[in-house]
Amino acid sequence: MKTWERGRPARFFAFAVSILFAGHTQAGLHYSGESFAELPSKWSGFLVDHRSLRTAGIERPQDAPQSPLREQYLAAAAKLDAKRQALSADELADLGALNIRLGKVERAIEVLRAASRKHPDQFRIASNLGTAWQLSGDLEQAATALEEAVRLAPEKLKSFEEYHLKLVRLRQKEGKAVKPESVDDLFNVKYLGESGKPQAGKIAAAEFKKLPANAAAIVQYLALARPADGRLLWQLAEIANAHGDVRTAAAILDGCVAEFNMGSLDLRARRQLYRTAADELAKMPDHELHKGTFVARSARPLPRKFDLSSLPPIKADDANPLPWGLIAETTIDAKAKPSFPAHLNKLDGKAVVLYGFIQQLGDAKEFGGFLLLEYPVGCWFCETPEPTGLMSVELAKGLRTVAKRGLAKITGTLVLNRDNPEDFLFRIKDAKIGEPE
Repeated sequence: MKTWERGRPARFFAFAVSILFAGHTQAGLHYSGESFAELPSKWSGFLVDHRSLRTAGIERPQDAPQSPLREQYLAAAAKLDAKRQALSADELADLGALNIRLGKVERAIEVLRAASRKHPDQFRIASNLGTAWQLSGDLEQAATALEEAVRLAPEKLKSFEEYHLKLVRLRQKEGKAVKPESVDDLFNVKYLGESGKPQAGKIAAAEFKKLPANAAAIVQYLALARPADGRLLWQLAEIANAHGDVRTAAAILDGCVAEFNMGSLDLRARRQLYRTAADELAKMPDHELHKGTFVARSARPLPRKFDLSSLPPIKADDANPLPWGLIAETTIDAKAKPSFPAHLNKLDGKAVVLYGFIQQLGDAKEFGGFLLLEYPVGCWFCETPEPTGLMSVELAKGLRTVAKRGLAKITGTLVLNRDNPEDFLFRIKDAKIGEPE
């Protein structure tokens, strides 16, 4: 990777502003409290939000903090439960969706079955019920509900619902026998090279032609509704590889093994093939080799509106939490002049703590400065972060670090850039690196 140019932040401000206001569409699980951007999203942003949704479905021990997103879902579900007897059709669909998000599938089925009897022509109820039945393992009931969802779906969602129904029917045919995990045959595509074997960075031309133009959007749609379904992630890895993005393919398959514990020999062989090719590609300076043919329509699928009331009072004698959601509340006008939210303004010059991914500048083995990213980037030139998704970090005097993967905890003094469009919006000075808690 080339050293970061000092003037580059200003040059991508306009691009970043343009994607902050992408049009929204509903994802495969229909809850009115979620607003999704146009799909497909950038791989890096998609994977972060996908992981957040997956984490929200896990109930942690009472002495461990729940994820912020799970807390939001719990609060929203409690409000709807409080007026259960007077809920509208849309609210019943929401209550079912919230229980699905929270991993309470039996409760979701109870709510949605009753709702479907009362409101038989409500698309969101039918679609959510199909998802709930699928997650419960009853694929016959899932298919029945999804047939209704396809019939009732608005035109812009009909093809997505049809693919969900196809997914369920494919898995019905597999039966209950224990078989090696495989990629669902959603598109009748063999993800193989011209030789008939897996190939890093491409598939056979005849197979690539079979892929629908919106294949990535379809599978992202399905995966956002079922974030614990590792086979959908495997499908996304193969789509990324088919588009020439072997780095993303390798990263996703890493997650399939490390986070989903998928044991398919085929998956693990492909992971090794793609990882080897990705590591070799990382040594090549020409970013054109990294780009591929994938075109994203949004930076990430879940646009966020940060809840400022969740922040604790600012302390002068301790490090204050600095969540990326607060940073993202910063707006940038057409002249690249930033406007920071009030709470962020108050943190200027104070000790803060935040978590992110270290992006090395240059090729030195040890370094005292780097960029901290909200989510990891495979190729800087191909996946330019938003200006509110990164900050410059300068380690305290005498401290050095080395390149590393994974989340890092950064503690230091926040400095906001109010008037220099040629520099970064955010800096952390006198910083120290710790392990995530």
